[in-house]
Amino acid sequence: MLEINLKQLEAFVTTAEYASFTKAAEALYLTQSTVSAHINALEEILQMRLIQRGARRRVQLTPEGKQAYDMAKEIINRCRAMESLSSAIEKCQLTVGASSVPAQYLLPELMSGFLEKNPESRYMLQKGDSDRIHQLLKMGEVRIGFVGAALDREKHHYHVVTGDRLVLITANTEAYRKLKRSGVTGRQLLTEPMILREESSGTRRAMESYLSRCGISSRSLNLVAQIDNTEAIKSSVSHGIGVSVVSELTVREEVESGKLLSFDLDSGGVFRNIYLVWRKDITLSSVEKKFVEYVLSKSEEK
Repeated sequence: MLEINLKQLEAFVTTAEYASFTKAAEALYLTQSTVSAHINALEEILQMRLIQRGARRRVQLTPEGKQAYDMAKEIINRCRAMESLSSAIEKCQLTVGASSVPAQYLLPELMSGFLEKNPESRYMLQKGDSDRIHQLLKMGEVRIGFVGAALDREKHHYHVVTGDRLVLITANTEAYRKLKRSGVTGRQLLTEPMILREESSGTRRAMESYLSRCGISSRSLNLVAQIDNTEAIKSSVSHGIGVSVVSELTVREEVESGKLLSFDLDSGGVFRNIYLVWRKDITLSSVEKKFVEYVLSKSEEK
């Protein structure tokens, strides 16, 4: 098992290049005794003297030290190259958090277009509800987020990416088809057995905001289930367990195929925004700035 470590090699190489323990210590932000200890340990491991020590003369390498220096220098250079590689990768990396709707229905298209224009970039995605994405931003685990609720405008930049219509969905049964043909709105169906998203989701917050404007208490709803997964909600509705208020983006395919029916909550429609968000106290990297500019340019096209 190798006992040599990089700190020993770095101390040795730096001391050899400066020909001084004192200057090497200053360059490495270490004490002189620490530098000496690292070199002593290296010499003990190799069982050879690497440096000729003298109180009144510059540090000089022994013949063995000169050979060791060449090899140690190569190792240090390779390690520094690896650090540079890591830094380059980091500069091209995006850490993104997205709540359920944008993660599944907006981000794939955005990332596909951005990566096509910036093939050197990479991204990591974490998903959760709007509350969770804000927590990840706060902890620094993601740098950019997509959310359905602007929860803290004091500490975050928010930019609207797209509008999102809220609709009430039902199973595609004859009874509901008859109601749809008669012009019934989703608001009139709020007395039906109801399936809701979790309380911390942007969709749930937007729905409760709408109910509040209508003077309706969420406690008055006939709640039969609370589910934190959109696909599970759609499946439950299609099987007749209840109705649900969801993002129109999430049910376009099922409505077009006839698996579900969709009702506008009101005649004029009820909308909420999907936001691009990042903290005000951070400076975006060059690739993050490119990504933000790309997303905002796409939002302007809509």
